[in-house]
Amino acid sequence: MVEFIKGLDLCRGFFHEAAEPILERHFPELRYSAGLIGYGSDVLGYDDPVSRDHMWGPRFYFFLDPADIGRKEEVFDAFSRELPYEYKGYSVNFTAPDPNDNGVQHPEFITSGRVNPLIFIRTFDDFLEEQLGTSVLDSLTAADWLTFSEHRLLSLTAGEWFRDGLNLSKRLDAIRFYPEDVRRYRIAANWDIIASEQAFVRRCADVGDDLGSVIVAARIAERLMRLCFLYKKQYAPYSKWFGTAFAHPKLDVPQELKDALYGALHAGSITERENALVRAQALTAALHNESGITAPVEYEVESYYGREIKVIFADKFAEAVLESLQGTPLAEVPLIDTFSSLGGISNVSDDLRYSPLIRTLYE
Repeated sequence: MVEFIKGLDLCRGFFHEAAEPILERHFPELRYSAGLIGYGSDVLGYDDPVSRDHMWGPRFYFFLDPADIGRKEEVFDAFSRELPYEYKGYSVNFTAPDPNDNGVQHPEFITSGRVNPLIFIRTFDDFLEEQLGTSVLDSLTAADWLTFSEHRLLSLTAGEWFRDGLNLSKRLDAIRFYPEDVRRYRIAANWDIIASEQAFVRRCADVGDDLGSVIVAARIAERLMRLCFLYKKQYAPYSKWFGTAFAHPKLDVPQELKDALYGALHAGSITERENALVRAQALTAALHNESGITAPVEYEVESYYGREIKVIFADKFAEAVLESLQGTPLAEVPLIDTFSSLGGISNVSDDLRYSPLIRTLYE
């Protein structure tokens, strides 16, 4: 079995050692950008040996200026003729896209003939239209931002450019993270969603519904995690990598907060669950006050209107942030957060056919 190499390292070496010399020989005057962005766990650095079975391997996106896109077939032909059959033990050749599996391609070793490399030659405008539904990134509305899939925003701004002769990385600066009013809206929405169920973790358990209590705790935990990404100005990936990204040292939030969330979801009793979850809320509240988004919001762990239920009254944070949005179009938008933050429906939020309908929620 060939040694596993992280995809980003594999692709970087493949471009510089195998593909770039071909371009220098045949197209020395050609301006282009090449890199690993867009789809794939390798773009985020989360790939492992299991990732290798499809759409993974020596690959990259190759972007041409619109004036040169007519040379696409010529460039691909040179790659097909001259690239090696293998690179570091991995097949450079891939099957044709499977029309019955969303165009997925699989590595396929060959020893003769031309290779069919996993190299996508596009204009950047076409690529952005495919990913976001627009190639105009410098005049986006709040509704546009809230319609976009957060994971796609992450995938476009992660990865690496191996060569950027078209200065495309600069174009992506416009979407490195949400504009401040959109970030504030999302923060207000997540606190509001927490507030709507903050008393139910204990209440469910008190009537014998421990499963319901755990489910509510998990929903609150997810929203606290999303708040951490927002306070630290980092996009969150979709569900497969959500917990991985949260646990990563790159998300600089107190380990005590991460431990509290883990403890809440693994607690053996309602008392442990409630204590851990309310502790996580308090630590997230501290992040809010450190952020300076609003004036400090006073909070403490207290009873819920005299009942034996512990809360910090998360609604106070939603109200404070919403107050800071007064006078903006987002002040009147329902606090539902983004459609792509709703677990289990990423196939809908990623499907650009539904973007106009999703956008109406925020307009």
